Amino acid sequence: MLSKWLDPVLLLLTALTLLAGGIAYVAQAPDWASRCWAAGSLVMAAVLLLEIVRRLARREAGVDLIALLSITAALVFDQTLVAAVIALMLATGRTLEFFTKQRADRELRALIDRAPRFAWLQEEGGLREIPVEQVQLNQTLLVRLGEVIPVDGRLLSPAAILDESALSGESLPVTRREGEQLPSGVSNVGAPILIIATRTAAQSTYAGIVRLAEEARRSRAPFVRLADRYALFFIPLTLLIAGLAWQLSGDPLRALAVLVVATPCPLILAVPIAIMSGISRAARRGILIKDGVTLEALAGVKQVFLDKTGTLTSGHARLQSIEVNGLVDPQRLLGLAASLAQASTHPVSQAIVEAAHQRQLPLSVPQEVEESPGSGLCGQVDGVQVRFGSLSFAHKDAPETDWVAAMLRHMDYLACSGSFIDVDGQLAGLLVFSDKVRRETPQTLHRLRNRGIEKIVMLTGDRLETAEMIALSAGIDELRAGLTPEDKVRAVQEGCLRTSTLMVGDGINDAPALAAATVGVAMGASGATASAQAAGVVLLVDRLDRLVEALDIARRTRYIARQGVLVGMGMSLLAMAVAALGYLPPLIGAVVQEGIDVVIILNALRALGPLWVLRKRKLAAEHIDRLQDEHQQLSTVLSDLHQLANDFARRPLAQAQTDLVQLVDKLQTSLAQHEHEDENILYPLLTRSMPGEDPMSAMSHAHREIFRLIHLLTRMSNDFSSDPATASADEIQHQLIRLDTLVRLHFDQEEELFRYLDWR
Repeated sequence: MLSKWLDPVLLLLTALTLLAGGIAYVAQAPDWASRCWAAGSLVMAAVLLLEIVRRLARREAGVDLIALLSITAALVFDQTLVAAVIALMLATGRTLEFFTKQRADRELRALIDRAPRFAWLQEEGGLREIPVEQVQLNQTLLVRLGEVIPVDGRLLSPAAILDESALSGESLPVTRREGEQLPSGVSNVGAPILIIATRTAAQSTYAGIVRLAEEARRSRAPFVRLADRYALFFIPLTLLIAGLAWQLSGDPLRALAVLVVATPCPLILAVPIAIMSGISRAARRGILIKDGVTLEALAGVKQVFLDKTGTLTSGHARLQSIEVNGLVDPQRLLGLAASLAQASTHPVSQAIVEAAHQRQLPLSVPQEVEESPGSGLCGQVDGVQVRFGSLSFAHKDAPETDWVAAMLRHMDYLACSGSFIDVDGQLAGLLVFSDKVRRETPQTLHRLRNRGIEKIVMLTGDRLETAEMIALSAGIDELRAGLTPEDKVRAVQEGCLRTSTLMVGDGINDAPALAAATVGVAMGASGATASAQAAGVVLLVDRLDRLVEALDIARRTRYIARQGVLVGMGMSLLAMAVAALGYLPPLIGAVVQEGIDVVIILNALRALGPLWVLRKRKLAAEHIDRLQDEHQQLSTVLSDLHQLANDFARRPLAQAQTDLVQLVDKLQTSLAQHEHEDENILYPLLTRSMPGEDPMSAMSHAHREIFRLIHLLTRMSNDFSSDPATASADEIQHQLIRLDTLVRLHFDQEEELFRYLDWR
């Protein structure tokens, strides 16, 4: 306990001894004053000596070595007041760093707090609550609605509806059937279920993730502090000047004077004060940076890894569209489904009710409601029999129609899920759900690239088809799908071998990867304890764009800290030269050093202020000319796209298949490549040439939609070529029209922008 509070205790001790010595000196008791000052200095020197010995054993050197030499030299030459002042300044800097670390607990024990501490054991006499550590193999456990599965087990109930987002990243609830293995750490969002324990708590999935996170943190390379990096050359330089001053003059007080003015208060104070100011600035924006080491590391990040669900996306199922079969009114269909959904706590049912409320639809009280876990709901609404859920549940024992086949393909293409709706025995429509990309996600990634981030990678446990659409919509550089927590850790560790990395996530499954990254960032607004405790940065506001602010604050803070260190060291070097020549005695040197400290502190406090504004540079004319030429070269591709969009469905089958394959190939090799070059080369230049934080965000959004449509047409072309019955020619033509309209509008906007920049 004492070691934890060592730095505040040292600050209190050095302050009290300095004050007591001052009182004794004023009271005409110089001997007692000297003893008081020496006592505090000796305690600080002893602590420093122990810490330096440990660091030297690890072949490390730091700024504290100069402070120890300064205190020791001052005591040897009976300059106890100077030693006491140095000790106080050192204790102040250490305490500032201590309190920044105490803003949040960095231990991973809170991972276990999220897991249930008790389990409901089913026995012949009924239910009994037992500590989860006492669960034995083959015992039967009850897991109620909203509870977390305590241990790995096999499902005994017919079905279970589980929220596995904390482990797999899948945002929509999944259905598990009798006999399937269930991992610990997932939540039951359906009816109560029975499981039989197949592992103890210590052997279960959740405990394994905790161990994985701890191992990842221990294996992470240590980060060298900014002050210690500068100390590596400042230490030998100080000793050299002090030694030369003593050797050439024969006066040891000159060496002492050099050490006094070389006391690394700029290093001791500039960095922690600037960092504390930067952390305070970030906290006002809902960004919790846990300590100074994390902030320094954040400023140097070059590669970003992002989880999908809850990070790039909202993490919640939302109604995307209402598809009707025939002439049914879509709003009435939604009203019937929402009225019935009021009787269920299933997340999809809640999404349906929320969508109806947003449209201000009147809802009725359902009657005779029956819920089939994992399948759907049925009941009476205003005298009408309504069923919705999976196709087999909503319209059971009915042959698959062309409309049903088209809807299933539509959901597969767009990587969505859906609930079919049956009204009085007739299949009336489909509610399509998706986990949409956060509104601020694409712009955030664009701004990250503008700040020099070299690569943005998405890591997800989702299947590839689902993740591809999100990656294209968000503007991701590289996608890795179907990953386990171990796979995510491995990917982050490989990234760390190449450059400084940042990992952003929100679920329990992300905690090990957050711990393995140079800097882990948790989306903590939803209370994701596991990821928040494993991370060094927590975004307390549920907005991904706060990540850019965190990076800006960290870089500005590092700039101010580095500026303070360099200016302070420069002033100290000048004072050292004057002291070495004998023009600056130790006592006056201490006063000069205090003046340097004031300047450094005032500079460091600038980190509390607003962020800098980037100056804009004009775009060179040759860039505009080159891109206009490229637009001309792409005119043939645009013409082919426009022609196919006009009459694709009317062309003979064989010709339509061949023409579509050829067009998709041109789109991939010409149009997509051109737009990628625009995004990666031109748009960063345009951003620096135009006013505003991100003036090209709307144009970048058009790029992402073009990439997504080309990807979708590629899948449709493959399906249409292999089996025309699986892909509708009308649907393909619809997508061609969308792409044709978007590309032509986008090119017109770019050329208008070029004319504006060329005229300006």
